[in-house]
Amino acid sequence: MSILATYLQKEQQLKQLQDKLEQLKNDDRLKAELEFKEKLEALMEKFDKSAVDVIRLLNPKSAPANASSSTKSTGRAKRKLKIFKNPNTGEVVETRGGNQKTLKAWKDEHGAETVESWLVREEA
Repeated sequence: MSILATYLQKEQQLKQLQDKLEQLKNDDRLKAELEFKEKLEALMEKFDKSAVDVIRLLNPKSAPANASSSTKSTGRAKRKLKIFKNPNTGEVVETRGGNQKTLKAWKDEHGAETVESWLVREEA
């Protein structure tokens, strides 16, 4: 594609986006949400509160205890490490879930019940 064709295509896309933006600007729902946002921000500034403070106030369970806790894990417990040993080949598989490729192949070949009997040990 020539640079002129690319330019004309991008120009057309820009015009379409501008038309969509203009439609949104005239949407009463957008106007109401923008007004709410402005009023909320003004109120937060008046009382020296952050978005996290407001969320914590409205729904204490969903707000992080502090700003750094939002990067923490969801609190789900780590799965136990299961170690399987194939008695036919001596091959060992260590996995924390049932979606491990070799383990799935063994289950397809020998059956899930048989493979589960090959469990050597579980670790926390």
